[in-house]
Amino acid sequence: MNIEKTIEWIKTDNLKGVSRMIDQTLLPYEYKKIDIKTTDEMYNAIKTMIVRGAPAIGIAGAHGVILAAIESINESDFKNSILKKANYINSSRPTAVNLSWAIKKQLEIVEKSNETKEKIIELLIKNAIKLENEDIEINKKIGEYGSAIIPKGATILTHCNAGALATVGYGTALGVVRSAFEKDSTIKVFADETRPRQQGARLTTYELIRDGINTTLITDGMGAYFMKKNMIDVVVTGADRIALNGDSANKIGTYMVAIAAKYHNIPFYIAAPKSTIDPSIKTGEEITIELRDKKEVTEINEKPICIDEVNVINPGFDVTCASLITGIITEYGIFKPQELYKIFE
Repeated sequence: MNIEKTIEWIKTDNLKGVSRMIDQTLLPYEYKKIDIKTTDEMYNAIKTMIVRGAPAIGIAGAHGVILAAIESINESDFKNSILKKANYINSSRPTAVNLSWAIKKQLEIVEKSNETKEKIIELLIKNAIKLENEDIEINKKIGEYGSAIIPKGATILTHCNAGALATVGYGTALGVVRSAFEKDSTIKVFADETRPRQQGARLTTYELIRDGINTTLITDGMGAYFMKKNMIDVVVTGADRIALNGDSANKIGTYMVAIAAKYHNIPFYIAAPKSTIDPSIKTGEEITIELRDKKEVTEINEKPICIDEVNVINPGFDVTCASLITGIITEYGIFKPQELYKIFE
């Protein structure tokens, strides 16, 4: 897909700059880029899902540290000020590990450097742009490895959006789809709607239709029906945090899809970069699940769909057990969940 970068650092005068990103809350009705100029704006952009998708959120975190450094340049305790602002940004969304991973990469530069404030900012900008470009290359490698497991003429089911919009520009799960489509234009995609924020309906269909890929939109409750009808050949989704044993957190509803796939003997794959794997946690039980605003469930297009007094619990993610996962597709190859530790050897 020849889409512009979902998110990129734009240099302006001297040391100043902005994080330019697609406002994903407006799609598919409007394609608009906005400039994020402060740490408060970055926190809000991540929290409200103007930018979303684990890899893209990671880059947003890297940009946030640059903004923190620019804002702190006149502070006597420059480095500590950056740390406080970076921690604030990191608290915006707790599940996606890419956010803390990228922020940590930037803070290592701050902590280890004995350079001037201005030079540290330059180094942070250079590293953030490097991470942007690496993300695209990593995604393309994931796509190439993943395309090998897609049968000719297959119909692929995916959940949420793990495409160009969720990364800097190519996609993880949809990177697999794109790479497979380049080799076999007869493949098809079934995209789950993905309640409550409809990322599958709003974003995945937007990307794939623009790419000319045969795409069918279904609601979240329809997947098992089509599996039983032998209309789904393989499932590929992304992930926001993967434990060392292979347990994988992804958008709420993924676990349900994995259970249905297992019952119907359909391969279920996770596509994600190494940065999404958290070697500090052994199982998915240790993954913090973000609870989001009830209005995401009780409203559609800002209109209520139920009585105000109803109780709502709105977890943003669930964890798919490693036993349900056929393989995890990374830029280093495809691993069985129990062999994921090999990527760190």
